[in-house]
Amino acid sequence: MAGEMTIKEINRLRKEFSADNEARIVQNAVTRTTVQEIALSREVVATTDFTFSTKIDEWKVTNQKASGRCWLFAVLNLMRPGAMEKMNIKDFEFSQAYVHFWDKFERANHNLEAMITTSDRDLDDRTIGFILDNPSEDGGQWNMAINVINKHGMVPKSAYPESQSSSSTRWMNANLRLLVRSIASEIRGIIDDGGSKADARAHKKNRMEDVWRLLCIHLGTPPTEFEWSWRDKDNEHHTRGTMTPHQFLEEFVTIDYNDYVCLVNDPRNDLMQTYTVDFLQNVVGGPPVEYLNISIEEMKTVTRKLLEDGTTVWMGCDVGKHMHRTLGLWDAKLFEFEEMYGVKFGLDKKDRLDYHHSLMTHAMLFTGVDADENGVRKWRVENSWGAKNSGEDGYYTMNDSWFDQYMFEIAAPKSYLTDVMLKALETKPVVLPAWDPMGSLACSNCGSED
Repeated sequence: MAGEMTIKEINRLRKEFSADNEARIVQNAVTRTTVQEIALSREVVATTDFTFSTKIDEWKVTNQKASGRCWLFAVLNLMRPGAMEKMNIKDFEFSQAYVHFWDKFERANHNLEAMITTSDRDLDDRTIGFILDNPSEDGGQWNMAINVINKHGMVPKSAYPESQSSSSTRWMNANLRLLVRSIASEIRGIIDDGGSKADARAHKKNRMEDVWRLLCIHLGTPPTEFEWSWRDKDNEHHTRGTMTPHQFLEEFVTIDYNDYVCLVNDPRNDLMQTYTVDFLQNVVGGPPVEYLNISIEEMKTVTRKLLEDGTTVWMGCDVGKHMHRTLGLWDAKLFEFEEMYGVKFGLDKKDRLDYHHSLMTHAMLFTGVDADENGVRKWRVENSWGAKNSGEDGYYTMNDSWFDQYMFEIAAPKSYLTDVMLKALETKPVVLPAWDPMGSLACSNCGSED
């Protein structure tokens, strides 16, 4: 039969492999230890140092634990240096669990609303299938965090601490998925039986009470006000008395986060064009997620300027490729897999996106850069996987070669964009499908604990 691998052909492969002394030695090694340790490039490890010409982090890393809240941690980590400076304290965390609660609640409502707006499509429509596959994930995007923060404010971690379910989201997410899918089925049933969209929304509104109940049981009821006081580095006590989440946001977040725009490097699509992803949203009525596609060199230039001006940079990347977690190191050639196997893989950055081998999986924070007049050598990254067995007390080094291949997105103030970029922001966004890899960070559950 055409295309069949015959027994004769298989026997030839078996004979040739047995006669290949190099392949057999590699087989001996790989069957006894991890492929990563065997392929780890000693040259890359030995020639990478961990000093930086610009380093602006002076705080402990955070830990998202067994959750996919990296995007929220990275956004709040970007905001906390200003809060620490304003309060004159050494360490501080906004409540990640608080923003997480509201994202879960708002996203359930958004995805159920999506079921209403797509009710004229067949249930096996690919977009509907994608929404039902990802109804309540931990991941998200910069704009989604800003939507929640604008609507619900922020609180210190002490006012809404972690719960077992915020730190380990598996069972909460499983039951929330079941609940959202159940409500989606009921909504479709109402419309299929001749009910109106208004009838479906009334049912959705009633059932959102159950979403609220589930989330409050798992995460705790979010506060409407709290008492706030602190003791600074000079041992002076300060108090603000009773504050609301919006009052706390207005006083202690010092960056103009609504002025930020998301810049991506997507080699599949035209540069200097804006894009959005269908149904990539969490707050109904909130601004959509939008990106401006720029070259990787332009992304490096903006990132470097921000860091050298003393501002950390939120970013999204494909975290697991060519990464050594214990060493805290990324390099495009960190693992010599092609040399070890004796094969050629052959996909470039565009092909990896097209052929489902690469996508945004994790958000972190740039906190340093090592550069001179010849350009950038490496980047310093604040991760949110805790300090134990995770780089240099939770900080990682990204060699510039890795930035080229696996970096996809940053958030930056408009003042750091060129005139050409600012003009390109005026283009009408091209709508990418819901399952496009530029939206994958919202589906990622890249946590620090397996």
